[in-house]
Amino acid sequence: MSIIQAVNPPRAVFLDFPLGHTAGRRDETAEQDDIMRDTLAAFASGRPGQVTSLPYRWAASDDWKDAVMRPKPAGEQSSEKAGHEDDRVARFDTPQYQTGADADAADSTCPTCIFLNDTK
Repeated sequence: MSIIQAVNPPRAVFLDFPLGHTAGRRDETAEQDDIMRDTLAAFASGRPGQVTSLPYRWAASDDWKDAVMRPKPAGEQSSEKAGHEDDRVARFDTPQYQTGADADAADSTCPTCIFLNDTK
């Protein structure tokens, strides 16, 4: 939350979830919908400079934070060896969409969406 406040955006919401899960858990569409509705409501009703903390919790306890962004002990290669599961989503070189309809609706001629026009 301190990073958001330091940037001083016009309005923002804070969701205390692991990086890569900014709109909720993977495949939890109802939760994602709720988070997006609450985000839009906060933007609509918020005052300039306001940072709204959303009430969603990743887990019953905050123990998951102990494994996030921590260096592995010397010689350890995988996070499983460090006692936690690596649940980050793989990165892709091409745009990813939740549904085929989203992919069909994407504007491949968008002048500001340069990644869509990349011909590598």
